[in-house]
Amino acid sequence: MSDTTYVMAIDQGTTSSRAIVFDQRGRIVTTGQMEHEQIFPRAGWVEHDPMEIWANVREVVAVALSSADISLHRIAAVGITNQRETVVVWDRNTGEPVYNAIVWQDTRTKDIVERLAAEEGPDRFKEKVGLPLATYFTGPKVMWILENVEGARARAEAGDLLMGTTDSWVLWNMTGGPNGGVHATDVTNASRTMLMNIETLDWNPEICAEMGIPLSMLPEIRSSSEVYGTGRKHGMLADVPISGILGDQQAATFGQACFEEGMAKNTYGTGSFLLLNTGTTPVHSKNGLLTTVCYKIGDAPARYALEGSIAVTGSLVQWIRDNLEMITDASQIEDAARRVEHNGGAYIVPAFSGLFAPYWRSDARGAIVGLTRFVRKEHLCRAVLESVAYQTRDVVEAMHADAGTALTELKVDGGMTANGLLMQFQADQLGVDVVKPQVAETAALGAAYAAGIAVGYWQGEQDVIDNWAEDRRWTSTADEAERARLYRNWGKAVQRTLDWVDDDVL
Repeated sequence: MSDTTYVMAIDQGTTSSRAIVFDQRGRIVTTGQMEHEQIFPRAGWVEHDPMEIWANVREVVAVALSSADISLHRIAAVGITNQRETVVVWDRNTGEPVYNAIVWQDTRTKDIVERLAAEEGPDRFKEKVGLPLATYFTGPKVMWILENVEGARARAEAGDLLMGTTDSWVLWNMTGGPNGGVHATDVTNASRTMLMNIETLDWNPEICAEMGIPLSMLPEIRSSSEVYGTGRKHGMLADVPISGILGDQQAATFGQACFEEGMAKNTYGTGSFLLLNTGTTPVHSKNGLLTTVCYKIGDAPARYALEGSIAVTGSLVQWIRDNLEMITDASQIEDAARRVEHNGGAYIVPAFSGLFAPYWRSDARGAIVGLTRFVRKEHLCRAVLESVAYQTRDVVEAMHADAGTALTELKVDGGMTANGLLMQFQADQLGVDVVKPQVAETAALGAAYAAGIAVGYWQGEQDVIDNWAEDRRWTSTADEAERARLYRNWGKAVQRTLDWVDDDVL
């Protein structure tokens, strides 16, 4: 294709929606971005307005195209990447959501999850879907909407309601909405619902029935790279193929060119998500990890991954900025942390929504431990950064136990990779090199690659490998005894957070 054509990625994330245009070398040409409101109706509840998200998606597409004076005719394809377990339920006839989107961080479904677990425990469906029962995943959130929104159950059973993660919501609206919109998702997002068979990549009717979710609500499961439809007539992307969908963490894995078994990446965003490519066979975790689909290109076999999902990393920096007001800008935390040589004995475990991988304890709550009169705010700033590295090591240790292979290096991306102190401490805790690519927007890039491959803009994974380039590498310099001491104390700190939630706690 001509050098003057591009591929666009729509990145519908937890805090904002972005449209990023890439050239054939995988370089960013232009970007549009808008934040959306974070809605907290009560403790543990997190919501987004789906209509605001859709309006923002349209706006960022317009901004991206106009800022670089690119016409829609120069866009060869569009890929979508998204916050994964966040769910929207809407009316297929009007396009109106019946409730706000319930965000992946939300914990309101704790009682539903316990009800589903019953006497069989949290692993009741794990062999079939690769996931433990947890508030994190999509299915129980849909259950909550159907059980708590007036009239929703009857409308769903009448076939009037659709559900999907935000990729499905964006795709349906982009391709026409009530007027012929395509209701589909890809295997990576479907693998996060608790409703898809991990081996056969289709919906599980028995689990859907157990959760009271009519099959008529569910999107069609497609591969991560194929033409799903085209942009709606008279829209900003009219007739442009929409041909790639990947959940954000799988998209980042794809953008990082982690195509070989044993390759891993970690994305440091609102939370952190470490994925290890396990090849064409799913590995069922015995150590608190998730078995998920990594990607599926057209008719090729699906690739699987083990994933460690960490709920709070970047958002912990926001918390110390906004709630404790120890810093006024997130970028200040590194300078503050560098003013001290160690954490002063303080550890912060950010179990704000319970603990995710590898613990899966919804009864946990955040704690600051090890405080003495010696500890200053700079020590706490350092403890914030260190907690990110410790949580990542927790996941890596579990992956080693499950997969039986040790990491040789860790590819990293996301906003926190700009923090050199954190990246060095991460290398020190893992004892392997930490490597950052030149293009940090790997989730959007991965979605663009999937879309471009589907229409022949790129020929396949080798083009992704050829475009990938290293920006910076951190190598461990840690004393082994000190590394072990710090991590041992982190383990003690985690134990202090458990069994906190009971009937007396909000």
